[in-house]
Amino acid sequence: MKAALAISAALVACTGSPAPRPVHITLPASPEALPLMNAAGYKQLLAQLHGTPVVVNVWASWCGPCITEAPVLHQAAADHPDMQFLGVDILDTKDGAAGFIQKYAISYPSVFNPTGDIRDSLGLLGQPHTLFYDAGGVLQATVSGPLGLKDLNDDLAKIAA
Repeated sequence: MKAALAISAALVACTGSPAPRPVHITLPASPEALPLMNAAGYKQLLAQLHGTPVVVNVWASWCGPCITEAPVLHQAAADHPDMQFLGVDILDTKDGAAGFIQKYAISYPSVFNPTGDIRDSLGLLGQPHTLFYDAGGVLQATVSGPLGLKDLNDDLAKIAA
């Protein structure tokens, strides 16, 4: 067994093949891009946003409370250009999500997570949920259910840089 491992290591060293690079996840270029993402990609994206306060909204186009809070989030994103807003569309279709983004004029990017594993990895049930991370990447608040203006303003103040 040790000999097989040594031979394998020697072959890798002799080929000169570089070690595989980690995949770099980036924010979607537009709100309608909706790249497919899983829980591992989400965690990587959050890590890359380190240094910026981040507001994450978990939503779905068919979710009534998500429709209710969409205008509040849209306005908050416009009012706080120093913060990164990110949507996580779960258990949805791309057509439904794209229609929602257009109908409610969502201006910040969203990722597409049809399995809902991002929400599940956060220990959340249902939707919507809004998470508030400070610039250090520390979760400062979570709102479950439709986001009201008072909660939103209170939680934005917690993560303001």
